[in-house]
Amino acid sequence: MDETTLYEKLAERLDRGVIVGVPKSPSGIRILKELFPGKEVEIALRLPMEQKTLPQLKELFPDEADSLGEILACMAKRGTVFTMVRPGKERVYSLLPILIGFAETPYWAGKDTATARHLAPLWLKYREEALGEELARGGPVVRVIPVAESLRDQSEILPFDMIKSKLDEVSYLAVGHCPCRQIMRYNGKGCSHTLENCLHFGSMGRYIVEQGMAREITKEEALTILTQADSEGLVHVCDNHQGQLSTICNCCGCCCIFLRTKKDMGLNVISSSSYVSQVDADLCAGCGTCEGRCPVFAIEVSDDDIAVVNKDICIGCGVCTPTCPTGAIALVMREDAKLPPDISEFLTLRYKP
Repeated sequence: MDETTLYEKLAERLDRGVIVGVPKSPSGIRILKELFPGKEVEIALRLPMEQKTLPQLKELFPDEADSLGEILACMAKRGTVFTMVRPGKERVYSLLPILIGFAETPYWAGKDTATARHLAPLWLKYREEALGEELARGGPVVRVIPVAESLRDQSEILPFDMIKSKLDEVSYLAVGHCPCRQIMRYNGKGCSHTLENCLHFGSMGRYIVEQGMAREITKEEALTILTQADSEGLVHVCDNHQGQLSTICNCCGCCCIFLRTKKDMGLNVISSSSYVSQVDADLCAGCGTCEGRCPVFAIEVSDDDIAVVNKDICIGCGVCTPTCPTGAIALVMREDAKLPPDISEFLTLRYKP
C-alpha cells in the first residue's frame, strides 16, 4: 500500500469518530501526514478507539511488540494517542479523535513550533474544504454558556448554565493555550486576547498535563480565568449535551473555529444559550459599545440611535452587557428555551442519515 493510500485509509477510519469525523480532502490528508509520520500511520490504522493496555495491544501488533510501548509514548507526546493510568490499574492507550484531540494538541502548550506553524494554514483550508460542514453535521457540537451577571432575572438561570456548580462536579482541572487564536496568529490574522484560557477537565485534563501540554489548576484559578475572559469579551463555550463538563473554551469572534464558521459559512455549528439579548429603548444611549463587542454581529445601532438585537443571530453569550454604560441591555430567557440534549440524543442527531 503506497503512502497516499495509507493516509486516505486513516482518514476513512477517523471519519467514523464518535463526535467529529475526518472527511477526506487534500488539506486534511496533508494534516494527517504531518501528525502521523512514518510507522505511526500504520499503528494508527489498527489502534482501537477504545482504551487498551499495552499487553492487549501487543497481541494486535505482534510484529511491533518490542517497540510498541516506545511508539505509543511518542504518539502520546505528539498528541495523536490518548493515555492514562487509572488508580490501581495498568496504563491504557487509545487513538485520539480530531476534536477534542489532535486538532488542538500541537497548540495547547502555547509553544511556537515548526509543526504548529506548518499546520496553521492547513487547518484554515481544511475548514473550508470539509471540516466546517462536518462540524455542522446533525447539529451543533458546542453550546454557549452565558455570563451569569448579564441576566436580567437571576432566578431564570438554568442549572446547566451555572458554571460554578458544574465545576464542583469535575475531578481534575487543567488549562492550556487557545488553539484557534494561535492558528490565526500564525496566519497573520490573530488578535490580542489572552491565550491561556482553554479549560479541560477529568481524564483529558490529566492527559494533557502529563504530556506537558497544559498545567493543573484549582477551581478558584478556573473561576479567575473565566472572570478575565468575561472582562475581555470572550464567549464561554462547552459541550452541547447534558452531563459532566469536559471542556470550556473562551472564544473570540475573530479566531474561534465555531464562531467564524457560523459567520463566514452560515453553518449551524454552535448552539445558542437559553437566553437572548434585550435592549431597554428608554435607557439606551445609542453609543454602539454593545454593537462593537458582539462576536456574531447580532446588534446594530439604528438611525434612531437605539441598539437593535437580531434575535435570530444572537447566541445569548452576554458579552454585550458588562460594558453598557446605562445598563440598557441584558439577557432574558428565550421563549423557546430548552435544555441541551442528553448524550444519547446528541449522538443520534450527529449520526442520523
